[in-house]
Amino acid sequence: MFLMFCSLSSFFFGVYYLMNDFVYFFEWEIFSINSSMIFMVVIFDWISLLFMSFVLFISSLVIYYSKDYMSGDFFINRFILLVLLFVFSMMMLILSPNLISILLGWDGLGLVSYCLVIYYQNVKSYNAGMLTALSNRLGDVAFLMAIAWMLNYGSWNFLFYLDFMKNDFEMKMICFMVIFAAMTKSAQIPFSSWLPAAMAAPTPVSALVHSSTLVTAGVYLLIRFNPLFFGTIMSDMLLLIACLTMFMAGLGANFEFDLKKIIALSTLSQLGLMMSILALGYYKLAFFHLLTHALFKALLFMCAGAIIHNMKNSQDIRDMGYFSVYMPFTISCLNIANLALCGFPFLAGFYSKDLILEMVLISHVNLFIFFLFFFSTGLTVSYSFRLFYYLFMMNMNQSSFNSVSDLSFIMSKSMFSLLIFAIMGGAMLNWLIFPFSFMISLTFFYKSLILTVCFLGGILGILSSKLTIFSYNKSMNYYLFSFFSCSMWFMPLISTVGMIFYPLKYGFKLFKFIDQGWTEFFGIQQIFSYFMGSSKYFQMVQFNNLKIHLMLFCFWVMILFLFMFIFL
Repeated sequence: MFLMFCSLSSFFFGVYYLMNDFVYFFEWEIFSINSSMIFMVVIFDWISLLFMSFVLFISSLVIYYSKDYMSGDFFINRFILLVLLFVFSMMMLILSPNLISILLGWDGLGLVSYCLVIYYQNVKSYNAGMLTALSNRLGDVAFLMAIAWMLNYGSWNFLFYLDFMKNDFEMKMICFMVIFAAMTKSAQIPFSSWLPAAMAAPTPVSALVHSSTLVTAGVYLLIRFNPLFFGTIMSDMLLLIACLTMFMAGLGANFEFDLKKIIALSTLSQLGLMMSILALGYYKLAFFHLLTHALFKALLFMCAGAIIHNMKNSQDIRDMGYFSVYMPFTISCLNIANLALCGFPFLAGFYSKDLILEMVLISHVNLFIFFLFFFSTGLTVSYSFRLFYYLFMMNMNQSSFNSVSDLSFIMSKSMFSLLIFAIMGGAMLNWLIFPFSFMISLTFFYKSLILTVCFLGGILGILSSKLTIFSYNKSMNYYLFSFFSCSMWFMPLISTVGMIFYPLKYGFKLFKFIDQGWTEFFGIQQIFSYFMGSSKYFQMVQFNNLKIHLMLFCFWVMILFLFMFIFL
């Protein structure tokens, strides 16, 4: 209830600040040593307050949902505390205009997400957690380098420098580091493999992570840094990578059979859409889609969790079917969320996706980017309708003793709360963020292109699903292409074997052969032997033994006579 109250307060303050165009900075002096003062800076503007409101709203519903979903867990209190710590880290990131305090939230998200991904404590979870942590550490290193580079400006409050240092080389380097960090956190190519792997976490965590917290942190950071890189070569690079991520995720989801991974790949596709429109310079549109996406994606994961709960932890969509009879409320919520994801008219996703695609049509993009945008939109509708076909029309292939129903009142109440916003949230945010209606004038062909692509994508999804009800899956006829697409263009293999296993293996060999081998033998060991011999010699001399001194005297006299005999 406290989180819900904070969410409502933040929302009303955000609307008030938006209407009056207010931005407030609060500085709190933590401590001072001599003349050095340590400040904590917090920014309150409409972007931070609205985003914070949505994060708190979704997290409050997820925690309420977890009360039933995780009821059989002995350590549910530890789970709730981890989720609250996760939300607190996100708040730190949202409210900070300072790179140092952003890093606290940024690293907090990475650490707590690792703890949540390995929550079930099996080998699969450990592998997924390590992949998540190591992928995000690359971005953390880039973030630390940006912080070190920003020392030249005397402050880490980056918002004060964005406008008048656009052409500065150092700010460009800082911007490149921040974009790199955002790409790792928001799982853009080639760092995409950790996002489906993070599905090893409990489903309520997935609902929180994939809607409004961890994966959106990179997008939110780039919304703040948008004035710095818009119109540069970095925005073109980000546009290409984001469009390829969107295309790759949409293609992979059409060949996937794991329910949670399909929804995870749809998250990846939407993240690519946000990043690409951000690269085109429309940061308000990216933020608008970020908020609407959070609503229907959290609902999708909650519905998926209810289905998996009823299916006795089976996540394969080929085992599911005929849920319109067994779980009518859950499957209705899932279908509305799916339609919102597709951009069905007048649901939450329609207002942002339709506007984004129309802005792409009037932007200066080449044919390749244009194709990726619209083909990826068609693929989104395709895998959504494929999921609809498997869950609605296929026969149930689970055990006949399995009881499937909508009995959980707590889970249904959480889903219903999100359902209202998944229907109305897009229109509400559209009226708030864009108070004036914009008329985008396009030809009839371009205006109808978006709906045509969605319609064709839906037909493709239904037809490709119908082809699988015969004796074997028809996609097996194109096994190599299916395997390539389903494995995300071999990115998990490259990320694990190519980027972790082999570097560690060769690093170990170099350590054994060079650091502990030849360098040890010809380096420190040789010096050690020399000093040991020298110290023994000097120790023997310092005994003041008469025999030793006589022997040394005779030795040097012989050397002297030999020298005189040779050279004189």
